[in-house]
Amino acid sequence: MAKTRIKRNEGTPLDLDLIREIRVNRSAVERRAGTMGKRRTVKKEWQAAWLIRAISCIDLTTLAGDDTPGNVVRLCAKAMHPVREDLVQGLGFSPEDIKVGAVCVYHNLIKTAVDTLEGSSIPVAAVSTGFPAGQITHRQKLNEIRASVKAGAKEIDIVISRAKVLAGDWRGLYKEVQEFREACGEAHMKTILATGELSTLTNVAKASHVCMMAGADFIKTSTGKESVNATMPVSIVMVRAIREYYERTGFKVGYKPAGGIRKAKQAVEWLIMIKEELGDEWLSNELFRFGASGLLTDIERQLEHHLTGRYSSSYRHPMA
Repeated sequence: MAKTRIKRNEGTPLDLDLIREIRVNRSAVERRAGTMGKRRTVKKEWQAAWLIRAISCIDLTTLAGDDTPGNVVRLCAKAMHPVREDLVQGLGFSPEDIKVGAVCVYHNLIKTAVDTLEGSSIPVAAVSTGFPAGQITHRQKLNEIRASVKAGAKEIDIVISRAKVLAGDWRGLYKEVQEFREACGEAHMKTILATGELSTLTNVAKASHVCMMAGADFIKTSTGKESVNATMPVSIVMVRAIREYYERTGFKVGYKPAGGIRKAKQAVEWLIMIKEELGDEWLSNELFRFGASGLLTDIERQLEHHLTGRYSSSYRHPMA
């Protein structure tokens, strides 16, 4: 995310009175979430257009224990050409028109990704701060962030200390995230809440606001490693926090659902939710990302169906 038209979130002083007053009506949020995918449908060329937009918002990710430089090189090649050339031409685009938002890897593979993506304008994102559990010392977390930035990562996905949320230690959370942001420097910081481990939607809303006050450029649902990852109710709570923060401060903060979004239909539902809750300006990879690895394959299959009327096998759209 080297270039942006969006004024970066500078953060604000911690407002504990605001945090204490936050309450989430779970039933109302779940009713709203239940309408997604039912109130609007998009078909044919309009569906294809939404799916192309979804591709541009994907953080193409590999965060496995068996990651190798070879895997990352192949993933970066996919990031630069995420859709088969015959499909790109059939849709009326050139191969240079369609790219993903970023490539996300562990720290030790940053250099491989940076070297492979050189000249493509696709940034490298690195997970940091003891991802996924965050159970290392604060000093180690700061050192890891600085090392990843030095290695060439333009975006840093940090994890918060869940215990601070569960204990209601909002001052501690604010200070932690503020120091993470300082360590990131010019690199954009995506703050992972691990919402599946925060117990309540009210905790999700409070943590979202505290992280934005501390200077988060994005707030992100999950590491993808929790038992419950991105869900529509959690997303609604988080994007409404983003809207409230923007209305109060004038700073636009990005949103990234991660984990569990594997189908093209889900991607369209999330994009529609963003359009309805935040507006068209958030429908770009400057302010919205999917954290996904398997999503792209299903989107490609849907685009091929749009062009040919037939569904292809997944092996025709390899990820790496």
